[in-house]
Amino acid sequence: MPGFDLNALLDQARQVQEEMQKAQERLAQKTVTGTSGGGMVIVTANGKGEIQKVQIDKQAVDPRDVPMLEDLVLAAVNSALKAAQEAAAAEVLGGAIEDVRDLGEE
Repeated sequence: MPGFDLNALLDQARQVQEEMQKAQERLAQKTVTGTSGGGMVIVTANGKGEIQKVQIDKQAVDPRDVPMLEDLVLAAVNSALKAAQEAAAAEVLGGAIEDVRDLGEE
């Protein structure tokens, strides 16, 4: 049984860390959207879950029904954040699959 190679383990850990950094950079560049009210409210976020933009159709703005608009904005924000989480999960899963493929080639 060969001995434990600490340097190889450290190299592998460094590679994983570099891949995670690259994944985070790719996520920051991704754009996702969430909508509600049939597109009356659109929220754009990046892959890190940071809200970038909120668009509200004029038809959604009724001063007599502010709670409805609040609900539409909340639903669109939650939809965008869910899309960002899914993008992050896909990015991490994609990286993990690449790592497994790389291990098979060694």
